[in-house]
Amino acid sequence: MKTILVTGCAGFIGWKVSEGLLEENMDVVGVDNFNDHYDPRLKEWRLSSLNKNQNFSLQILDISEYEPVRRLFLENKFDAVINLAARAGVRASVENPWVYLDTNIKGTLNLLECCREFSVNKFVLASTSSIYGLKEIPFREIDRTDFPLAPYSATKKGAEVLCYCYHYLYGLDISIPRYFTVYGPAGRPDMSIFIFVKRIDKGLPIIVFGDGKQQRDFSYIDDIADGTVKCLQPFGYEIFNLGSDNPVELMYVINLIEEALGKRATIEFLPRHPADVPATWADIEKSKERLNWYPETTIEEGIKKTVKWYLENREFINSLKN
Repeated sequence: MKTILVTGCAGFIGWKVSEGLLEENMDVVGVDNFNDHYDPRLKEWRLSSLNKNQNFSLQILDISEYEPVRRLFLENKFDAVINLAARAGVRASVENPWVYLDTNIKGTLNLLECCREFSVNKFVLASTSSIYGLKEIPFREIDRTDFPLAPYSATKKGAEVLCYCYHYLYGLDISIPRYFTVYGPAGRPDMSIFIFVKRIDKGLPIIVFGDGKQQRDFSYIDDIADGTVKCLQPFGYEIFNLGSDNPVELMYVINLIEEALGKRATIEFLPRHPADVPATWADIEKSKERLNWYPETTIEEGIKKTVKWYLENREFINSLKN
């Protein structure tokens, strides 16, 4: 493969995936719409490293709009598409489900249709652990995913089903990595670890929904990006869990952040949100066997790296709009 289309290239995961592809000497055409879900200056910060590479080019467009997407395929010859453009966030999707429908389902359909028309055979769709809902842990790829708890996970389920349709009807080779609570330097500002680090450092209270004993399979960004690039291999149609296989309690993560910052947190406990699950845990045996992928960064190492990045960029981060 030579030229890869990466949608959502200025997003957290899209940025790191693009970096990984460029390191393997591939050409990357990145797409992003720079929406205001969070301060676009963080996206610009991420892009600054990508723009230094002559094999990277940026197109500003919205994948939910078909004609600009089709024009992009007319003007470029892609060997594969990695669709990382998405509206993310479980709680936010409950408040405004419409934008999730447009990007996550309609946007995926537009890309699949262009892949069909322009004979781009490889498609990678980023999906989510939220799709498992209240299933027993650990979550396995063969588990039923018919009971989403929020519009976010429902639209990701819809995107997965569309992918299977295009695999069945047109023979597209499709890989679907399901991500488990991705964190790390330059992460999404609406994610818990980013919020906790910033507020604890500033001496502000943090909000914990529930009792703090909920468990998450936190996954470090570099591991997730590596697994996503490995999904470019030919598989036919496969789903892969990408997680750490090591769920930890939220309070443990807060304690790690306190230790790394040398500061204590003030915690305000609120009732659990109905769209939040009590625990996530990725069974990653299939990813180990088929992708030859193994997570390498422990939660302890990952939190230290994340806090280090924050401290090195504190002035910039605190200037971002919430």
